[in-house]
Amino acid sequence: MPERRLPMRQIKEVLRLHHEAHLSERQIAQGCRISRSTVQRDLERAAAVNLGWPLPESLDDIQLERRLYRFELNGESLRKKQGGRS
Repeated sequence: MPERRLPMRQIKEVLRLHHEAHLSERQIAQGCRISRSTVQRDLERAAAVNLGWPLPESLDDIQLERRLYRFELNGESLRKKQGGRS
């Protein structure tokens, strides 16, 4: 079963809270009402494609989704790209 993706608006909030507000994964999870593992997964995805905060102004939601999920879109898992690391 494929993972449920967060809306890009919520992923942006996770990135902002992590990089700008310096909140822990647990604090972000509580504030956004998502699991800590979801926060961790999305922060790992962003780091894997060199995304931080602030995001480039030219990066719209469609482009952000393509960057974060490009490995899945190409039929290759992110875990495989990261050398099997969970």
